[in-house]
Amino acid sequence: MEAKAQFTIWTSGCQMNDHDSEIMRALLEEDGYQWTSNPDNAEIIILNTCSVRKGAEQKALGFLGNLKHQKANKPDLVIAVGGCMSQNPEVREFLVKKATFVNIIFGPRSYHQLPKFLQEALEHKRRVIVDETSIESPGLLPAHHTSPVKASVNIIYGCNNFCSYCIVPYTRGREKSRPLEEIYKEVYQLAADGYQEILLLGQNVNSYGKDLPGEINFAKLLARLDEIPDLSRIRYMTSHPRDASDELIETIAASRKVCEHFHLPLQSGSNRILELMNRGYTREKFLGLTKKIRERIPEASITTDVIVGFPGETEEDFHDTLDMMEQVRFDAAYTFLYSPRQGTPAAKMEGQVSREVKKERLARLMDLQNQITLEKNLPLENQVVEVLVEGRSKRAPECWSGRTRTNKIVVFEGIDDQDLTGKMADILVNCARTWNLTGSLKKVHKKEEYVPLTRN
Repeated sequence: MEAKAQFTIWTSGCQMNDHDSEIMRALLEEDGYQWTSNPDNAEIIILNTCSVRKGAEQKALGFLGNLKHQKANKPDLVIAVGGCMSQNPEVREFLVKKATFVNIIFGPRSYHQLPKFLQEALEHKRRVIVDETSIESPGLLPAHHTSPVKASVNIIYGCNNFCSYCIVPYTRGREKSRPLEEIYKEVYQLAADGYQEILLLGQNVNSYGKDLPGEINFAKLLARLDEIPDLSRIRYMTSHPRDASDELIETIAASRKVCEHFHLPLQSGSNRILELMNRGYTREKFLGLTKKIRERIPEASITTDVIVGFPGETEEDFHDTLDMMEQVRFDAAYTFLYSPRQGTPAAKMEGQVSREVKKERLARLMDLQNQITLEKNLPLENQVVEVLVEGRSKRAPECWSGRTRTNKIVVFEGIDDQDLTGKMADILVNCARTWNLTGSLKKVHKKEEYVPLTRN
């Protein structure tokens, strides 16, 4: 195949965006395009953008501004903007009408057609603006997985929840589940290729199967994938508390390969704010759900997302959130300042909270959660935990890094020059910190001998 132009992909946002970029890279390489990690060398630059928060858009637009100057000196440079930002009406209008130096504008539902868009732009010298009016499952696609140990797999596209603050249903469209056997085939092949851990992706994986014929749901998908040989771990992201069923909890409890890590975005501890957010559950229901999980799977970790400063949030509402953090005692929390998104109901609500108040509340929330996280980690000191080694630690290259089944990061020293990437290892935890555990290597398992040691 004749070598084509060099390309690079700039990615921001969620793990689905990361995986979409892996797919785009593989598709373009199959079509003969040459990958480069250096934007200065690229003849094609693709932006895979996020629109969930304003900061993500500003970062992408800043990078795009730099590319405008680069294109002035390199007129043949092809610039493509994809992802959720290109489907945000306000930004899309700017891209179409004012950012005329952008050659291709496409969204998160048509990324698999990027080779065709590039052909139109390069061969026919025309600007390509994709109007995404429907969402279709693109079927099995190649992917250039960035890790040799773990790989991501999309199981459902789009979202039907319409939380009042969220722009995702408008940018990614309605829910569309992939066929169960198609997912099984992809995961089976990845396991056969040596990937130890699979991350199942969707805006709400708990909705999987609702649009498919027959009695198919997320729990049944997990049970089917649990049968795949050569696979060590299965994770998933993200799940909606409203759709977390008893069947799902029982399936995970009975599974050997589905990790005991539940990520359940709380968003707020106030019933009044939860109703304004259109989350579909109360604090009491959320507490009941986490109680069920802990009773059935005591060793499970539970993490969450929280939005601070939603319109109308009072100090009393915020105290309800702090109270929920203390009651549930999450292993970790991803906390965010509320960011108005044009076109969402929340952006028009009265009582917008000032940035100063939001930042002050966020600091208090983080202080509390950091304390809880440390208290949750300390009992692991002097315990042996099972770690899937992902590679060298980024912050301490002389050490190795991996995760427990409950998604806790463990950093440890190896032995001699042995490459531990992809190995399952027993690690004695010497020190528990807020952000990670450090320890010493006790044993490296041979794959054929591997039996799960612990669910920590």
